[in-house]
Amino acid sequence: MLSKRKKQFAIKEYQKHKTDTGSAEVQVGLLTKRIKELADHLKKHPKDHHSRRGLLIMVGKRRKFLQYLRRENEKVYDKLAKKLKLEV
Repeated sequence: MLSKRKKQFAIKEYQKHKTDTGSAEVQVGLLTKRIKELADHLKKHPKDHHSRRGLLIMVGKRRKFLQYLRRENEKVYDKLAKKLKLEV
């Protein structure tokens, strides 16, 4: 789980403007951070199937946000994918 400080930092990193906390870019950034954190947890605890299910749900949500971004604004999608080092 992301701490409050890490979450605020991630929001500031991906927001479009000062009060932006819910845009697709911010959501993808937050999900990516949570996915990385949970993946590290699963490396230590490979039999934690409940957390694995949560990870798969988060990956699906992130994929939907990325599909939306690609459909609506491909420049923003490319920039975000490059910044997050996602396979495109």
